[in-house]
Order: sequence, then C-alpha cells, then structure tokens
Amino acid sequence: MDNRQWFREAGFGMMAHWGLYSVLAGEHRGRIARPYAEWIQSQFAIPIAEYGQLAGAFNPIYFDADAWIRLAKECGMKYFVITSKHHDGFAMYHSKVDKYNVVDATPFGRDVIAELGEACYKHGLKLGLYYSQDLDWHEPHGGGYKSNHIPCCGVTWDNSWDFPDAEKKDYSICFENKIMPQVEEILTGYGELCLIWFDVPMTLTEAQSRRIFEAVKKYQPNCLINSRLGNGAYDYVSLGDNEIPDAMPENIENDDPNAIDGFKRSPYGLYETAATLNDTWGFSAYDQNWKTPERIAEIHRKLNGMGINYLLNVGPDPLGRIPAPSVELLRQATRLFEDGK
Repeated sequence: MDNRQWFREAGFGMMAHWGLYSVLAGEHRGRIARPYAEWIQSQFAIPIAEYGQLAGAFNPIYFDADAWIRLAKECGMKYFVITSKHHDGFAMYHSKVDKYNVVDATPFGRDVIAELGEACYKHGLKLGLYYSQDLDWHEPHGGGYKSNHIPCCGVTWDNSWDFPDAEKKDYSICFENKIMPQVEEILTGYGELCLIWFDVPMTLTEAQSRRIFEAVKKYQPNCLINSRLGNGAYDYVSLGDNEIPDAMPENIENDDPNAIDGFKRSPYGLYETAATLNDTWGFSAYDQNWKTPERIAEIHRKLNGMGINYLLNVGPDPLGRIPAPSVELLRQATRLFEDGK
C-alpha cells in the first residue's frame, strides 16, 4: 500500500523521546526543568563537557524493544516514531559520522534504532524516525542562532553558553559535516521508513530543506516528510504540539507568520497531532500531571474523526522502561476508545 494511503488510515501512533536527558530525569543541581525535560541542557545552560559525561552513565539495562512495540500494538497503534537525534546532538543509533552516539559513547553500546526497527518489522508496525535537522547543541555551528530567546524552556535556541558569539556561527558547516550525512545514514541503514519527523526549522535555507527532501525521496521514495522540515518542503502537516483544532486545518486561516506548523494545507490531505501524556516529552521524575484515560480517549476520537492522526508520546526512563503510569494510562485509554466511551 502506498504510504500516503496507509498514513490516511493509520489513525494512531506512538512516539518516544529518549536520550541522554533521560538520565537527569528533569533535574539538574537542585533545579527542576519545566515543562520539557528533554530541553534541560538548554534551560540550565549545561556545558557540553558536563552534559557529555551523561553518556558514561547511560546504561539502560531494562530496555526491551520488543516490549515497547508490543505495547504500541496492544494499544492499536500502527506506527512508532523514535528520536534518532534530538537537539542535544546525541545520536541514538550507531552513527559513523559522529562518535557522539549510543554505541560508541555509552557502556550500553547497542544500536537502539536497529533493535526497535527489528521489533517493528516483527510485530507489523511501521517505523518512523525523528531527527533534529536544525538545532544541535553539541555543534559550534548548530542552528537557531538567528532566532530570539525562548521564554518557556531555554536560554536560546542555539548553544549560546559554550559558543556565545553568534556572529561567528555558520550553520552550513554543521549542515554539510553532520546534518546531511546523518540524514543519509538513517535513510540507508534501518530498512523501510514510513516517515521522517523533522523539527523546529529556523536556520535552514530553502536550498538546504530541498536537499534533505530530495535525499529522502532518493533513498526512500515512499517515506513521508512532515511539515517541520521547513521552507514548504513536506508531504504531511504536523500540527502544533498537543494541538486539537476545532475544524479541519485546511479550512482555517492562520495569520501567524512565525508559526512553525500552523494550519498549513497538506498537498495530500494528511495531518497529524503529536501529543504528550503529561506535560513533558522526555522523562521527568517530577511531572505527574497526567491526562486522564477519558481525556486521551476523547482526543483520540476527535482527531481521528477529523482525519487527523494521533501520535502519542512516551518518555522512557534512563533504565529503558516506559514509565508504569504511561503504560497504565495507555491501556486504560485504549479500552475506553475501543468501547466507544
């Protein structure tokens, strides 16, 4: 089946934000990261020299890719999207481009993406990969330096604590040396991908977005690209985080010129809302503000009724476990959804 038709019918997927930030569990030197635990390096301006030491403590002995995917399948999910690299620049797969990755830099030494890909194939779910193509706090020329400070959850979009001189930054160096080669790695190393989930485009030129788009279509012609690649290069629209529109996005006018997603029109009528179970995407020991099963089922029903996929996120802990409250909430919400309640 063509992936556009499959995506239109999929309805429900699981997303997972997992990386070095999970080791901190939302806390750094007595301060709690809110709302997003995965932004902790930026929020507290943790130097690379210190943050990178978390790799030596990353040893998730309870990680079981099969169990993660079985849970997703049990809950009626049709696809699984995992962070192959988030804004901290740490790859959760065996990158030959940069040794700052889960195989080369941690005692765990296993390729997380490869194991999850195998589990997806075994259980009949499609695999998608999240990749932060603009922001990279591990790189002196990572993107975001042209944008304003972030009032909600960070110091700046870019790493301004290790590399304070924005005038000396040139994103094209990061793009050529790391971003583009790593995008090619994930496109060619992990079998068939249903989608690539890009994020927060701020610095990429139109030509750079187009190069990534064309690379995806070259190596994986059936792979869908979300609207956060930037510069109008996309197959489907990622709505705002946790966004639940009152009407179909294509029927709503959006006048915000700074909107990352907004109510763009998908060329193929494909839409998705990525959402959290509590307030954070990455694991936080402090965020217990869980949505109720009833609310999750209600959102699921409303979005699917509008033809919008519901991509529901979990934040695994540093031992590799999907937290018990997340598991129970997903199971309860699934029962309610299936019962029509």
